[in-house]
Amino acid sequence: MIKREAFFLPADNGERFCLYTPCQGANELGVVLYIHPFAEEMNKSRRMVALQSRALATAGYGVLQIDLHGCGDSSDDFGDASWDSWVEDIVNACHWLCDRSSAPLWFWGLRAGCLLAASAAVNLEKCPNFLFWQPALAGKLLLQQFLRLKMAGELIGNDTKGVTEQLRRQLAEGGIIEVAGYRLSPALTNGLEAAELQLPPNAGRVEWIEISPRADATLALPSSKRLTQWQGAGLAVRSQVVSGPSFWQTSEIEEAPALIKATLDALGGPAAL
Repeated sequence: MIKREAFFLPADNGERFCLYTPCQGANELGVVLYIHPFAEEMNKSRRMVALQSRALATAGYGVLQIDLHGCGDSSDDFGDASWDSWVEDIVNACHWLCDRSSAPLWFWGLRAGCLLAASAAVNLEKCPNFLFWQPALAGKLLLQQFLRLKMAGELIGNDTKGVTEQLRRQLAEGGIIEVAGYRLSPALTNGLEAAELQLPPNAGRVEWIEISPRADATLALPSSKRLTQWQGAGLAVRSQVVSGPSFWQTSEIEEAPALIKATLDALGGPAAL
């Protein structure tokens, strides 16, 4: 049975709940910091993240999961969080991992977590390796998709006029809006909207994995363009598409066994193409 360590990591504005799954062997191959996705996608993904964390620990990796500011069991409410406080949480968690181990560091992001991983990496002295699950290329699109949840609710109530514009106006005026039970502040939405998935030139390995219910699926065209750009800049990038459900947004909790295996194979693969 794999033992895990739950604790609260001190922060400037409270504490962050963390769960550490240590390497299960004597030879630690690396340490992994998991960076969760946005809002309800975090909860939908917990099952898959737990399964992958255990698999990584058995394969020789220590895995740290952190609930970012205002999320899960960490301090404050979602509406108190900002993009900068999330980035600071990631940097602090990284320091905790690096103080504990000198093994190679991986940032493992899912969806918006990939944007946060890239944002936090520029604040580190040594850039980590990256494991990206279904990475978002831009926060602006994610925010638009999330605001549509509010618009859908207004449609049901027969009030459709200018919903998105009204929400953006509230944010621009410094107000808090609520979408699907989540309070959003301008300090969070402005950072998310400005976020782009770009890596520093000293980035380590990049393992990019997309998930599709279609067995014959190929990499999305925008993803291919971004990866080509990174490869042209000299980054060690590999990509693949695996078969499985979009577990971060399905109505029921889903598993993607092919993704777990692909992740283990990716981290154990060569450093370059």
